[in-house]
Amino acid sequence: MINQSVQDQEGYQYIIQGDYHKAASYYEQAIEAEPEVRVNYWYLGLCLLLQGEEEEAPLTWFLAMGETDDDQQIDQWTSELSQVLESEAERQEELDDKQLAWTIRQHLRTINPTDVNNLLSSVHLAMQLKILDDEYLDELNIIEILESVSDYNLINSNLVVKVTQEILEFPPLENYSLDLIKIFTNIIKTQGQNINQFIYTMISGSVKLMSFFTKHSYAAKILDALLLIAPEEPEILIPLSTAYQNSHQHIEGINTAKKLILCSESLPQKIFANHVLIRALMTSTGYWDEACAAINRQQELITALTKKSAIIEHDLFVSRLFTSMFFFPYFQDEPAKMRPLQNDLMSLALKNIEIYDKNIINQYRYYLPSNREKNKVLKIGYISSCLRQHSVGWIARWLFNYHNREQFQIYSYIIMPTANDNGLQEWFIEKSDQSYSFASQEKHKLIKQIHEDSIDILVDLDSISFDYSVEILAVKPAPIQVTWLGWDASGLSTIDYFIADPYVLPENAQDYYQEKIWRLPQTYVAVDGFEVNVPTLRREQLDIPDDAVVYFVTQSGYKRHIEHSKLQIEILKQVPNSYLLIKGQADEDASEKFYGDLAKSQDVDINRLKFLPIMPTEAIHRANLSIADVVLDTSPYNGATTTLETLWREIPLVTKVGQQFAARNSYTMMINAGITEGIAWSDEEYVEWGVRLGKDENLRQQISGKLRQGKKNAPLWNGEQFTREMEKAYQQMWEIYVDKLH
Repeated sequence: MINQSVQDQEGYQYIIQGDYHKAASYYEQAIEAEPEVRVNYWYLGLCLLLQGEEEEAPLTWFLAMGETDDDQQIDQWTSELSQVLESEAERQEELDDKQLAWTIRQHLRTINPTDVNNLLSSVHLAMQLKILDDEYLDELNIIEILESVSDYNLINSNLVVKVTQEILEFPPLENYSLDLIKIFTNIIKTQGQNINQFIYTMISGSVKLMSFFTKHSYAAKILDALLLIAPEEPEILIPLSTAYQNSHQHIEGINTAKKLILCSESLPQKIFANHVLIRALMTSTGYWDEACAAINRQQELITALTKKSAIIEHDLFVSRLFTSMFFFPYFQDEPAKMRPLQNDLMSLALKNIEIYDKNIINQYRYYLPSNREKNKVLKIGYISSCLRQHSVGWIARWLFNYHNREQFQIYSYIIMPTANDNGLQEWFIEKSDQSYSFASQEKHKLIKQIHEDSIDILVDLDSISFDYSVEILAVKPAPIQVTWLGWDASGLSTIDYFIADPYVLPENAQDYYQEKIWRLPQTYVAVDGFEVNVPTLRREQLDIPDDAVVYFVTQSGYKRHIEHSKLQIEILKQVPNSYLLIKGQADEDASEKFYGDLAKSQDVDINRLKFLPIMPTEAIHRANLSIADVVLDTSPYNGATTTLETLWREIPLVTKVGQQFAARNSYTMMINAGITEGIAWSDEEYVEWGVRLGKDENLRQQISGKLRQGKKNAPLWNGEQFTREMEKAYQQMWEIYVDKLH
């Protein structure tokens, strides 16, 4: 072993000082004086290496080793030299000279190719230097070497965790990384060290793979491997079920959610676990009875929790409560009954947030602005995870495009940005006066930024579709907070207003809303239009006659309510030579069985049902809408962006108007597009309109003509006018706020 006194010598001090020439001279003289002392050769070679003389360095080392055939002696010298190089590589890394540290480790690998810790450090440095690729990993032969290790306790678990974190952020090496991670999991399990840190690293990495890289199947494989360490850990099962669902492995997603329920102990945990199961069942389609049972159980669990008004044992469980009623509008249209429960749940969650985030609230809850002038330039902050290729992004872009920059400064707070967006997210960044992006672990950093930016009005575009956003709004870092666009109102008392219009909420809605409903004069949403590509679907491809009537349902599996779907089959039954096209994310087999069973129950030939794949882009999807004669809307959860797209393509639409926000989107959009034909107020009217539009080609043409004419002057297609109305609302909200201060 290398004696500490060696590193106290004059030569090593020259190395520390960076005077490698003097250090080399020192060791040359030492070798001349004591040629049998091999450690001087090790340091002389190191000096040459540090001077960039990479070829001379190994010659120096091998010259010293070549003087004996004694394997034991060679092993000892190799160990000494390895220690010298390892120590210097660590020192250079501390000095942040990653390139030199990596170079030293490549020489160390030549000397000792099976040194696992050096291989792991080499991978780590290669990642830092952005030179890691398949070829380099093949050269390292790290997987084969790791598999040959007989004692995992010799491997540095800190390095394992570090490399795991890095390769999870490097999805191009997906297959190689997965094999590596499986071995790492075995190492951590065997050692019993850094288990919690490793699990956290794996979960965080998987969440980023899903949100940023959209690598859902890869994330599922990683999380499944992690079960080897903790097979019943809820924090693994939650993202695993989601990863399965998002990668269309629906049965696995459902089964994992059911396992999660069995592993959940407290009431808040059971609520969220049941929420995960509802999502799994709804994503698939075809599990209607189970989904109904789960939603009823969810209502019972939430009611029990709100009655207890308990202090919840962990802040993580509190934040998860925010989304736990997300699916209720898909099953029932009873806002007068369900919104009070939503308000109670939000009240309980807020009470707990104010306990757990007390210090954050004390620091960053909104301040009294120094500039309280009514006519000042207002700072408007938009917060969302959906400022990208998403329904929210497609619609919100017109507001960003037309904002008056002399009267408003626009800030965007993008949560969990994505790498696969084809430029729309970057467009929002460019259209903002100031834009920030935040990872899922940076909640407090985001709150601090909003506070420091002195935002006057913070506009939430996600509502309870994303717990992160609601938790930010609960802290209330801005004096005025508003929900718009992304979902119904959350029911959180720290949010002042919910943007609506005269149609999307009934007149009595304020009776059961926590937020003040702010009704814009005509429409709560408007766009200038949509990009449309070239159609890729033709009737002959689907074996549909040219003279047939084609109905189209273009909604995700979430929105397929069994009773309403029966109405769609009834329409099909009453219109001869008609077909129903069905498109939307769901389990293909389960979806076909769902609609097939409904068709059989009404004696409708299942060959009249055509199931379409998801289109490569939204623009192609919009182009393919032209294959439809009539689009049939869903209920009690209408289409939103899909309705806008249908109307933009000048296609007649049939919708049933309900009471809740989600059941009135298509109604307000049709009114503001300039048509009333197709608006139904009951199941019977829905069927009547569907049949009438199917049989009356002239009526369909008249509606298309109205929609075409409406593009010239209808409020729905005037993004600039809508922006002025939103800006007027912001200004009035500010004036009300300032008046209250005086």
